[in-house]
Amino acid sequence: MKQLLQRFADEYASAEEKLSGLADDQSSIHYPTLFLFIGDKSAEAVEQIARINAKKWDNSAGVMYVHIASEQEEERRGQREHGRYEPSHTRGVDRQMDQGQEQTELGLNQAQLLAPRQDQLNQDSIGSSIRRITLPLDKLQHNQAKSLRPAIYGDWQQDEQQLFEMNRTLRQVSRHISDYGRLYSSFDRIHLAVVTRVDDPMNVLVPEMTLLAQSIFSQSFKSVQVDMYALLSERDQIDAFGTSSCYGVAFLRELEHMQAADYALSAPLHVTEDGIRIPISHGPAPLFDLVYVLSDKNERGISAASDMQDNYEMICHMSLLKNRKSKDAAYDQYASFATSYNNAAFKNNMMTEDGRQGCVSAGFAKVKRPNESIALTVLYHFYKQLLERLQTAPDWSSREKLALLGLSPDKVASQVNEAIPDASRINDMNGIMTHEVSFSRLKQLSLREAEEALFGDGCKLYFRDNFVRPASSYMEQLDVRTKLRTTMQKQAAEHPNLNVFHWYEWTNEQEETASVWKDVRARIRDLSRELELAQAELDQLYTEKADSLSFQRLPFMDKHNVRGFVRSFCQTIYSKKLELLYTETELQFMRRYEAELEQLHTESAHQVQQMRKLERTLHEAALESIRTADDYIGQNIMEYYERVTSDVMQEIEAKRGAMIFFDERYVGHLPDLLHVGSDHLLFKLMEVCRTHILTATPFHQTFEEELLRRSNVTISYDDKDVLSKEELFKRLYRTLEEQANIHIRLLDYTHEHRYEEKYFFGDCTSEFIRYAQQADEGSRLYKLGTVHEKRSSGVEKLNLMGGFHVEDLMYYRNGKVYYDSYVQNGYTFHGIDPANLPALR
Repeated sequence: MKQLLQRFADEYASAEEKLSGLADDQSSIHYPTLFLFIGDKSAEAVEQIARINAKKWDNSAGVMYVHIASEQEEERRGQREHGRYEPSHTRGVDRQMDQGQEQTELGLNQAQLLAPRQDQLNQDSIGSSIRRITLPLDKLQHNQAKSLRPAIYGDWQQDEQQLFEMNRTLRQVSRHISDYGRLYSSFDRIHLAVVTRVDDPMNVLVPEMTLLAQSIFSQSFKSVQVDMYALLSERDQIDAFGTSSCYGVAFLRELEHMQAADYALSAPLHVTEDGIRIPISHGPAPLFDLVYVLSDKNERGISAASDMQDNYEMICHMSLLKNRKSKDAAYDQYASFATSYNNAAFKNNMMTEDGRQGCVSAGFAKVKRPNESIALTVLYHFYKQLLERLQTAPDWSSREKLALLGLSPDKVASQVNEAIPDASRINDMNGIMTHEVSFSRLKQLSLREAEEALFGDGCKLYFRDNFVRPASSYMEQLDVRTKLRTTMQKQAAEHPNLNVFHWYEWTNEQEETASVWKDVRARIRDLSRELELAQAELDQLYTEKADSLSFQRLPFMDKHNVRGFVRSFCQTIYSKKLELLYTETELQFMRRYEAELEQLHTESAHQVQQMRKLERTLHEAALESIRTADDYIGQNIMEYYERVTSDVMQEIEAKRGAMIFFDERYVGHLPDLLHVGSDHLLFKLMEVCRTHILTATPFHQTFEEELLRRSNVTISYDDKDVLSKEELFKRLYRTLEEQANIHIRLLDYTHEHRYEEKYFFGDCTSEFIRYAQQADEGSRLYKLGTVHEKRSSGVEKLNLMGGFHVEDLMYYRNGKVYYDSYVQNGYTFHGIDPANLPALR
């Protein structure tokens, strides 16, 4: 169910952000781009960055991604794709379900829901742009613990087959990019972005792999601009921090070496199909145009679960910033603030006096309509209000409730009358053979004795065979459950607002005022008392003298008097017995109904519990989604969309009928859907929500309009605290700045060579962008620009900060302690002679 809800939210958010939904534009990159990921720890970044680019760049089809990893990582990836591998942080939480089993259990609708969707097709296209190169490093990782990085370096250098495979793969990638040349404004240059985790031992190969890629791509392009994106994961240094820190410091030391102005590298890295190795060279010059260092801790030392995902967003945005194609020059000229990024100026501004190039970090924030939270919140309120409608009904009286359940006095009487033969058959008892007894003798006997004397067991057997047995047989064959269910169905058809909630409430013993138990059990008690009284009356009658009966007596007419006695006796005694049988039958009927009503309550309670459970699930999912949103951007979502959902539902009902949502064309009959499964009901709810609710006019607003209305939803119209548009913009501006904290922790927050530039990604014609550009125009100490993207769904902000060096990093300073100690204990960390590297600072 969590998977279905997440998919529903993701699909809505994705649809809303597409060009066809909110007319949001996509950016284009000017030159072709290749992302080269090195190391197992970069595995997560590959598809994440590819997915972001596919969403943001309209010519992303030609962007290629190469991941160099170990065989072990390739095996883990295969297990993840087939649902057999669970990372430690998700194990036991979100297990993948077997799709075939889901289709069997959930039925056709769920099978359709779980079938490949458009985003799955997009995922397939992303997968076709990813190339993976596998290195056999498993033995090294087990046998070379103290010298793993040097072992990886030496093994790769000597393995001609691996070198050839990498040469061939990179040439294939180059050819693939060439096939998409029509997507780009210029094919003179290619941007190569190298991405690695600093604590990944495989990054010891970064210089050679970068040089090889640069050399191969220079055969197809006039120039190759190379950037390094080094990722720090300080959250992972809880259990394994010693070796990891050493690897990180070793790579940062090598990175400083690669960025030196006199850096040079020459190695026989080209390998032909004949095994011929050809040397290639670089320098003297820095290997990378710029080095970006991004951590999962910001400069305040705060770490969040989403920080690494933000880093992937920043890599994509920084790549776009350096390589963006201006799609509409008119917008760039719209205002003086639409300044673009200048890479040369940025580098010069963060260079030291002695020519040492600084590193760059960034911060990223985005403000947009929280579509995922909105979708789940609307789904919850839609379902909640459906349940409220189900529970709303006329104020039926107790008598009416009993009638709706088939327990009205006339219905019960009719049922009992069907069970018991016609009372006129008692008259037939007059013809039962009698023994020869004189009337004078009968007068001296009690009625019981007189019956025995006249009939023996004749009357009793007659009554048993003609009344008791037919009534008993009828009650045995009577299917009270089917009768009750048939009555309920008939009443529900006549009263569309009658449903399981009413059956539950009426059969709930805890509901003293609403339930029918008081009347049902009162009737059972009354019948029990009537039965006792009738039996006592009958017993009393049997003790009375025969002479006490009222009938015509004639002197000297003995036979006539006996016949008169017989007629009076049968009417008096057996009419009373018939009344007794009637009461017994009605009591039996009511007790059978009592048991069925108890069963009905059990079943209806189960259904109501299922509905309530689904309501809680939807509520929790909506709240969880809101919690993950920014505190300000996610404010009042519950309150605002409760009103919006209610208004939309009422509008639809006004046009199509009060019970339209329970029509089969919409949600349908909830208990029937629940009988198939909660997932089946959820699927119907999502379909109606997606088709009829979320497409309504109130959902088609720019993010500024939506946020302004939502911010004021809990404020009355005459309240002085109503948020103005200017105040809203001020809060948004502050929120973006506060959330775009630089993702690196430095020893000196205001270091000497700190240089900053900040860029908004949004529609420069919008009121908010115009406000933001002018907000602190007179006092700002940084360059502020806008990357124009026609959009109404939100705005993003990228803060760039450069000028620091590796020794300024807290990560570097903390890791040096481990690095020195491990070296003293016989560990080696470099593929080249450490004497050629810069000294530890």
